[in-house]
Amino acid sequence: MTDDLPEAQHAEIRPGPEVFATTRWSLVLSTRSGDAPESARALEELCQAYWYPLYAHVRRQGVGPTEAEDLTQAFFARLLEKKWIQAATPERGRFRSFLLTSLQHFLANEWDRARTQKRGGQFQFFSFDAARGEQFWVQEPVTHQTPEREFDRRWALSLLETVLDRLQQECVLNGKAALFEQLKGAVCGDTPERLETKAARVLNLSPGAVRVAAHRLRRRYRELLREEIAQTVASPSEVDLELQRLFAALSGTTPD
Repeated sequence: MTDDLPEAQHAEIRPGPEVFATTRWSLVLSTRSGDAPESARALEELCQAYWYPLYAHVRRQGVGPTEAEDLTQAFFARLLEKKWIQAATPERGRFRSFLLTSLQHFLANEWDRARTQKRGGQFQFFSFDAARGEQFWVQEPVTHQTPEREFDRRWALSLLETVLDRLQQECVLNGKAALFEQLKGAVCGDTPERLETKAARVLNLSPGAVRVAAHRLRRRYRELLREEIAQTVASPSEVDLELQRLFAALSGTTPD
């Protein structure tokens, strides 16, 4: 393929900060017996990124949107207040597994108490966009999957959205917002001919240049996906298996 991008478009998408040798989740695990502020921040970042699967899980219990928001916020507060992270172990090191198990424990044992305390204003909450979550929820397809499989599917979708947002932010920072807007539909697959033709016209690029740009965006998207998954497992060796689980969750199959 001829690399005929103009100089301004030829430069690679520059990545953001490198993945730390210690990921957010491994940092949380390594300091679970103490009160290290770094661990608390890492846990908050993870929860902020993946709160929607928890909210949807609560909604699936027949709870209305306002109460589901209250319960989800109360769960986050209880997660830190009770230091449930101390129960996490390496063999249960996937962040999503830890969250789902903790939420199920919370709903089974502390639901009524949390609802009462919420009305008394005794919790400090994570901030999340519950209105946006409800928009997602009303668009959810009818399914007969188990709650665990539905949680995994929503986790996978939230993860992919987070990765796409990171890619968009990188493009904006690198002056390539227009390029992203035209080619974001090609990030997760091959570039359709119609999309390629339109992008070439709008960006004033040749079709070959558009194909190269789309290829680079897809490559960077895959890199960011691996980085994001690395933040939610206890060790780098788990990344490939978690990738398999992600695609299995999206397809409704069971990974090998």
